[in-house]
Amino acid sequence: MTSNYILAPILVQLVTAILLIFFWQRVTVQRVLSTVGNTFSFITSLILAIDIWNFGTQTLHAGNWQPPFGITFVCDALSATLILLTSIVGLAVGLFSTIGISINRIKYGYFPIFHFLLMGLQGAFLTGDLFNLYVWFEVVIISSFVLITLGGKKMQMEGAIKYVTLNILASTIFLTAIGISYGLTGTLNMADLAQKIALVENRGIVQVTALLFFVAFGIKAAVFPLYFWLPSSYHTPPSAIAAIFGGLLTKLGIYALIRMFTLIFIPDDYTINLFIIIAIMTMFTGAFGMMNKKSIRKVFSYLIVCHIGYLIAGLGLYTEKSLSGTIFYLIHDIIAKSNLFLIAGLIYKIRSSTDMRRLGGLYKDYPLLSILILFVLLSISGVPPLSGFWPKLNIISEALRSGNYTLVFSIIISSFVTLVMIAKVWAEVFWKPTPKDHPEQDDTFAPLSTFKKVTMILPVFLLAFISFMIAMRPGTFMNLSDKIANELMHSDDYIENVFRVKNIQN
Repeated sequence: MTSNYILAPILVQLVTAILLIFFWQRVTVQRVLSTVGNTFSFITSLILAIDIWNFGTQTLHAGNWQPPFGITFVCDALSATLILLTSIVGLAVGLFSTIGISINRIKYGYFPIFHFLLMGLQGAFLTGDLFNLYVWFEVVIISSFVLITLGGKKMQMEGAIKYVTLNILASTIFLTAIGISYGLTGTLNMADLAQKIALVENRGIVQVTALLFFVAFGIKAAVFPLYFWLPSSYHTPPSAIAAIFGGLLTKLGIYALIRMFTLIFIPDDYTINLFIIIAIMTMFTGAFGMMNKKSIRKVFSYLIVCHIGYLIAGLGLYTEKSLSGTIFYLIHDIIAKSNLFLIAGLIYKIRSSTDMRRLGGLYKDYPLLSILILFVLLSISGVPPLSGFWPKLNIISEALRSGNYTLVFSIIISSFVTLVMIAKVWAEVFWKPTPKDHPEQDDTFAPLSTFKKVTMILPVFLLAFISFMIAMRPGTFMNLSDKIANELMHSDDYIENVFRVKNIQN
């Protein structure tokens, strides 16, 4: 099915970003415009997602060029789901940013860059050819680099250097792999490449190309041993920025891996074993890396790394059920990790610190807010029957079915460490008494007006409510994940939709 509506979420973000540029110094106008733009983006993304879920994959060929020529946009169930999740997180983080981001940073251009970042993410999820995937990746990298350095503090600049260095390396490898792919097949259209790459006789060079793509996207996803830039940089910018990074940027790398290794480079036994080994090492690296951290944002950064391992494990098992578990966990993780960093921002607003040694007494001072946060923390831990439990159960059951007991053991150990660290965060930040060297007047949240307090808490509540709905209706999300996994494992429909216009004309 062809559709001109596919571009609506991208265009809403683009128009919003351009409008914001004209109001560079008018903070209140920027806050209102950003919220309105994110609301429209959510509405268009929801309509598009419902349309795709009900009627199937849609394509758009820019300029009416017949594929594989020209620029192709493809929206299948996976893309539609990620577009919707991006708009939800964008709306939540954008709303939080209206209060959580300082006026100076807003005047430096926070909101226009924020919307360009969301536009890049949505473009990457929708593109149907490799070169444009690279272009959208660069839009994301440039926007994220500006955001991570916005304000110019020393800690931010140190984190940004590590962030941009590794991402430039990833982009270079990505571009090299694109060049080799084009040299082998004469095309960069993903659907066309999926057909032609299977005909290449030199399978050795095909495998090398696949590994180059894996390294490029693996750096962006922060898998072992390419993960160290993430915990060194994600704790440095304001929490609103870290929320969009933690919730969506690493997941862009995961999306690219899923797309490449289900559509173009079908994994062989060697690739599957490699995925499983890297998944296990990523879990352990993230789990044990957070054990000696005192800053809650560093703990949360290592949590991202640890849970990326679950996503790689589901892809590595490479069954329809394990892939469904990966998609389900991806949905849960985008919502929960974004919320986690918004919570870190709230804690900083209340106590002016994220160092657990200086924190305490939050449950006594803010009992209802603390209970809300506890629910999010337990969801991240995968405590049954909350949202993190069900997809993990899928992956474990598939690992048991395939006899991969080492992977099962690794998931259980890393889950246990996660639970221990979440319990430690709760005990140190919320349950213990407020340290004497941290006086009550450090609380910058209490003096805020009721409207501003609600504006900061509402995004946390909304994301927590989505996590609650996932926990209460796991069957609905499992059915959606099964549908996406089935489409990914049977890619004929994707290819057919891209070439349908051409076939009709012939």
